[in-house]
Amino acid sequence: METDSRGSVLPLVGAVGIGAALAYLLDPDRGERRRHLLADKIIHTGRVAGEAVGVTSRDLVNRSRGIAAATRGRFAADDSDDVVITDRIRAQLGRLVSHPGAIEVQVQNGRAVLSGPVLTAEADRLVNGVRKVRGVTDVENRLEKHDTADDVPGLQGSPRLPATKFELLQENWTPATRLATTVVGGALATLALGRGDRNNVLGRMVGLAGIALFVRGATNKPFGQLLGVGAGRRAITIQKSINIAASMDEVFASLTDWERWPEWMSHVREVTVSGERDTEGELTHWVVDGPAGTTVSWDSIITRFVPQELVAWKTVEGSPIAHAGIMRFSRNDDGSTRVDIQMSYNPILGAAGHAVALAFGRDPKQQLDDDLARLKTAIETGTPPHDAAARSSRRGTLSSGTSRGVEAESSSASGI
Repeated sequence: METDSRGSVLPLVGAVGIGAALAYLLDPDRGERRRHLLADKIIHTGRVAGEAVGVTSRDLVNRSRGIAAATRGRFAADDSDDVVITDRIRAQLGRLVSHPGAIEVQVQNGRAVLSGPVLTAEADRLVNGVRKVRGVTDVENRLEKHDTADDVPGLQGSPRLPATKFELLQENWTPATRLATTVVGGALATLALGRGDRNNVLGRMVGLAGIALFVRGATNKPFGQLLGVGAGRRAITIQKSINIAASMDEVFASLTDWERWPEWMSHVREVTVSGERDTEGELTHWVVDGPAGTTVSWDSIITRFVPQELVAWKTVEGSPIAHAGIMRFSRNDDGSTRVDIQMSYNPILGAAGHAVALAFGRDPKQQLDDDLARLKTAIETGTPPHDAAARSSRRGTLSSGTSRGVEAESSSASGI
């Protein structure tokens, strides 16, 4: 009975999805633009996928060659001379001690003699590491051990010892590691959830672990960023630039008249300003579209303000979407204005929430492109956009409101 119900529902869901996609792409007003955007995304995705395949294949080939060379070296007799062995040791010093330049190395008939100052905590690691170098038959320890680097000339300066972590614990994974974890994670999720194991605790745990590995390998983002934990405001970063055929005073005033943002941003419902306007520390309250017809709100504060040059902001502590950004304004030779925008934010559920938003067609980068295009058109033509979140008729055209910024000659930054 359950199988029959499931079998009848799936075709219906598929038909509804196909119908919704056709309605979206064949819309009389926006269908052509959407089809062009879809074609561009397909081409871009293909190019990115091709580059990823190339990088991953090269990494796999190089790793295979390295493993083969290391294997041959273990079983083959080493007849390298002392100069070659010395170079091998020096190549490893940076991985073994924090001040490799202080270590002197001499090799005689494969016997390595180590001298020079070294921290006591690093001495044993240095000797044991040199013993493992291919061609070394013995190590003579003449090192000068020091508990601290104080008053030891050879141990001064910033330590350069790299952090040695197991690759899966590192923040960025190599292409080969990402490929392996993605395949293994997908296989685990498919086996655990596709064979009915989701009805027991162990099966669900294995399935969730497989999904986590799959997403981690596919995105190359730490688990903290994927879940929005400890990622600060930098889970996702967006950079955009736009040239507007208007004076810098006019553009600056338009972009910093926060209460008018709903007139040209499609997802901003309402903005209210509190505190002293046009100064660092000004607070604004934002209400924007959320998932499934809901709204999300937060408060932002200005962190930096230079009139007609830049404005910067960040969300206050405890905001549901941690966010920070900066807008820079510059005058072009032809009198137009260039606006450079950089925003970093950590959405609900982190990068995983961002991926879900992309799946449902809510790409923040594309939304910002569309919103900036509306602003550009509104400033250059004086015609308010008709498809923003709020109609601008209640306050006149967007360009008519720029006099506030020109007269005040200052404005402030806030969160988007």
